[in-house]
Amino acid sequence: MNLGLTEIVLITLVVLLLFGGKKIPELMKGLGKGVKSFKDGIKGIDDDLDDAVKTDDKSKG
Repeated sequence: MNLGLTEIVLITLVVLLLFGGKKIPELMKGLGKGVKSFKDGIKGIDDDLDDAVKTDDKSKG
């Protein structure tokens, strides 16, 4: 799915019309916090899996 310049401009205009210029920074801040929270959650799962593998390796050896 390639988006050209025309599509990006159209999407931007629709977002501006729906939310207004003052709400967009708030929406982006919330989106950024959500992405950060998601990444932290994924990192936590990876850390837990690594710890479980290390514990399993120690119990076998």
